[in-house]
Amino acid sequence: MTDTSVAPLTGNSSSPAARMRTLGWLARRVGGGIFVLWMVATVIFFALRLIPGDPIDAILGGPGSQASAEAVEQIRSDYGLDQPLIVQYFLAMGKLAVADFGTSYALKVPVAPYVLTQLWSTLVLTIASLVAAWAFALGLTLATSGRGRAARSIGSGLELLAAAVPHFWLASLLIILLSNTLHWLPPISVPGPLGLVLPVLTLALPLTGFLGQVMRESLANAYEQPFVLSARARGESEWGVRLRHVLRHAALPGISLSGWAFGSLLSGAVVVETIFARPGLGRTLLSAVTIRDIPVVTAVALLSALTFILMTIATDAIDRIVDPRVTKVGEQ
Repeated sequence: MTDTSVAPLTGNSSSPAARMRTLGWLARRVGGGIFVLWMVATVIFFALRLIPGDPIDAILGGPGSQASAEAVEQIRSDYGLDQPLIVQYFLAMGKLAVADFGTSYALKVPVAPYVLTQLWSTLVLTIASLVAAWAFALGLTLATSGRGRAARSIGSGLELLAAAVPHFWLASLLIILLSNTLHWLPPISVPGPLGLVLPVLTLALPLTGFLGQVMRESLANAYEQPFVLSARARGESEWGVRLRHVLRHAALPGISLSGWAFGSLLSGAVVVETIFARPGLGRTLLSAVTIRDIPVVTAVALLSALTFILMTIATDAIDRIVDPRVTKVGEQ
């Protein structure tokens, strides 16, 4: 009997035409990413100016600065805030086009280096959470699939429960259980691996539910495919069928979902970093919005959008490598 376990996922990507299609696909993704960044910058620019209050207060250190009218007007002129709004917009877009984010109103430091130092902490948190969510979802799906209705029901119930839990509630529960009661982990983020455990669990567990749900359905469909019957007919063990033949097909929806998942983790980091007093983009953004530090807010939002775009492109590329059928569908 012919082995069809790999046939659905094979394709020829080495021809000149295939390489040109890949370059065209990459160019479209990059162009779309630049458009998204421009839209994000535009929305942030106008949204921040609709918030009640004067950014001059942030520059002067707060509403109670007691600065003279002459000093206020001088600062307004120095920062270009005395220009018409449309002029301010084009000046801001021109600076962003050359990656000039200016100086923080409140901290009085260059924005780009400061925000980049916060990015690393958030990337460590989000990437560790994504890896943990994948590990939990794969483990739960493989452990409960093909073991009868009761095991599938338990697995599905755990996935639904995990997906429905809010981050702030889960964080509070983990602190009470693992820190205050069992004294296993610190209640706030501290340097070292132990300080990362609770924030990672808080972000990873809800995502585990979403990934597990999509992979479980895909796994069930893969079990019904002819290549599974062919593998079993050759005497393949049940775990061999799962790991060698079914798992790759079941993981495809999870891979496609990973780009969205990474963006969800970035947004969830705002809550998690605040609860666990962990440095990162989330806490930086929350603080900057509160005091109307426009350069910092703009830089954090654009950097988060850029990170999400790059992750989405990488996810799409992995999807095309794992399943060349995606390439063929996109070309039709």
